[in-house]
Amino acid sequence: MSPLPAPQTPDFPLKHRLRHPQGVASSGTLMAQASGMLGDGSKSVKVHHLVKAPENTADSVRKRESWDATEPATVYKTPEVLPDGTPCTAATVIFRTRGCVWWWKSGCTFCGYFNDVRDDVTADDLFAQWEEAKRRLDDFEGCSMVKVYTSGTFFEDRENPPEWQEAILRETHERGLHLVIEAQAQLCTPEKLAWVAERHPGCTVAVGLEAYDDAVLRFHVNKGFSTKQWHRSVDMLRDNGLRVKTYLLFKPPFMSEGDALELTCRWISQVAPLSDDVSVNPMNIQKRTIVERLFRNREYRPPWLWSLVEMMERVHDDISEAQTRIIVHPTAAGRIRGAHNCGACDAEVVAAIERYSVSGDTREFADLDCDCKRVWRAEVDNDLSLPAPLGTGVDRRGAPVDLARAP
Repeated sequence: MSPLPAPQTPDFPLKHRLRHPQGVASSGTLMAQASGMLGDGSKSVKVHHLVKAPENTADSVRKRESWDATEPATVYKTPEVLPDGTPCTAATVIFRTRGCVWWWKSGCTFCGYFNDVRDDVTADDLFAQWEEAKRRLDDFEGCSMVKVYTSGTFFEDRENPPEWQEAILRETHERGLHLVIEAQAQLCTPEKLAWVAERHPGCTVAVGLEAYDDAVLRFHVNKGFSTKQWHRSVDMLRDNGLRVKTYLLFKPPFMSEGDALELTCRWISQVAPLSDDVSVNPMNIQKRTIVERLFRNREYRPPWLWSLVEMMERVHDDISEAQTRIIVHPTAAGRIRGAHNCGACDAEVVAAIERYSVSGDTREFADLDCDCKRVWRAEVDNDLSLPAPLGTGVDRRGAPVDLARAP
């Protein structure tokens, strides 16, 4: 029997070959060099250089450019609570901006806000959006609070023109409206926060921490900053008399339901003493994100509503002791792409969660029950005691084919 021919090295074009002391590299060396683990001084090939991000496809760009730059992404009103504890109505305005500087560089694994941005938004467009928002919301009639969200950091000059920032800060302050804005921790500087505080003293700055764990921030969320930077931002906000709102993410990717419940309860207790408000955002599946890819491959399931109820009951005493308010407003609650249960009890459980966010009274959960609660409890117990694929769980409802389709 004649010997088998020796395996041939693929004839890659020269520009695609990775350098190796003996000529063309082996497949193992290729993989090591591509991952950045091994090199000879030449620039390593990175995965994100080779894979086109879904937000940069031609279809995605066309979709973003189809939006009217003079109209906000969305506006709505919700029940809220002022810093002094007074119930009120809040107006929320989500602007269509140029997006987030972190998204320009890399981006978080779960965030699909880039779907609502335009690269060519001008200061005139943003002023037009503000006027349109006031028109739709009856010039904030009956509102005592305004939340201004920009899919990034409100006071980052590369994202939003300073003259527009100043106009929003001054107008809301002069009208006696409590203002809530958002920021990334690494973009909070003493100079900028002093500038904000001078124009709207005592406003609330919400910082998207997502997880009080550097490993989760780096490997699950790809957040772009550390808990140390969050602590620095909190100190700077306090020094300037600004209120601190901390966002946490319930069930980041690559995390089981049980781990999400245990870790989020721990994080809330750790950040509550340093925050005026803690807002826990249950994961929802946003288009063209890494989390959506996992969801479509059945490698991720959004959290149970029962987990949110359990979380709020567990941390209630710690929150009360720290005199901090916990807020949970689940996006797409009760839907397959948001936090959900079996379908029969979702509306009732969501309503109780929303009421608790305003009242802070655990009696809102007193009469909640459903057959699916036992299924949820078994899943959480298994997650904490048995080896299991991270981030997956049982399907609570829906046909398998329908679950794989886009909604």
